[in-house]
Amino acid sequence: MIKLADDVSSGDHVCAIPESVEHLGEIASGFVAHGLARGEKVLFFDDDGAADGLLRRMTEDGHRIDEPLRTGQLEILPEEDTRRTFRTPLPDIHAGITGKVADALDAGWTGTRITGQMHAALDPSASGTLPEYDGLLARLIRENRENLSALCTFDHVHFPDESIDIMRALHRDHLAVAGAYDDGLLRIVRLGIGHARLAGEIDHSNRPKITSLLHQALDGTLRSADAPTDIGLDMASVRFVDVASAVALVHAAEGFPSTHRLVLHRVRPRVQRILDRCGAAFSPQLAFDDDPPRLAPPAQQVR
Repeated sequence: MIKLADDVSSGDHVCAIPESVEHLGEIASGFVAHGLARGEKVLFFDDDGAADGLLRRMTEDGHRIDEPLRTGQLEILPEEDTRRTFRTPLPDIHAGITGKVADALDAGWTGTRITGQMHAALDPSASGTLPEYDGLLARLIRENRENLSALCTFDHVHFPDESIDIMRALHRDHLAVAGAYDDGLLRIVRLGIGHARLAGEIDHSNRPKITSLLHQALDGTLRSADAPTDIGLDMASVRFVDVASAVALVHAAEGFPSTHRLVLHRVRPRVQRILDRCGAAFSPQLAFDDDPPRLAPPAQQVR
């Protein structure tokens, strides 16, 4: 069964195969933020800096993380503890997570959700195999159907293709993947008519894709009487733009008709400095906005 990130609830055991590091951050941020909004306790298993990526993306997505971290609603299991967990006998892991679920309810949270980077299960010192750990998690969710959910992510950086194929087959529920361009360096997700979210880095390798995206977005708005006159790009997760790509963005905006603008939302200071040096500050068709783009109603959004 295919599920959307905001459809995951207690009793769900969902699998996702991220296309890139940026996609992994996008998935994890949505899953964790949804749990926090539902009043659930979230347990995140950190390894190889996964927690840093999660917190960065959640901040970029506009989710408040200070309070959940302070109250313990969002608990990040440090890397050494994560690896120690996978060296612990499976019955002890079962008892430990069962206790975490009970403690969360006692603390007033509505349930518990689990996710994180779990490739330590592949280590030779691990106390079980990857399918055995997944079977244990499935059992825990059956036993705590009203209070526990989990998102298992298997990325191509940490998991071999054979393991990914096995785990994909073992999971009944899978997280839906939004239509996107993803080259491992830059990820683009269409948010609605004339709007898209960019994450990663823009350089010569993906510059043509940005230009094509803007041309398609402009064409779509010109053909629709109800479409907004602003073409919006959410740039909160764009960490780098090379000079030639910055020039291309400025030139693309200058090619818009006078009735339309290219609006870059939530641009990082470093990226804005590059754009300004390439003429963005003097382009009447290019604007900056610190707020997220306002999207079309759900019925109009591009899926």
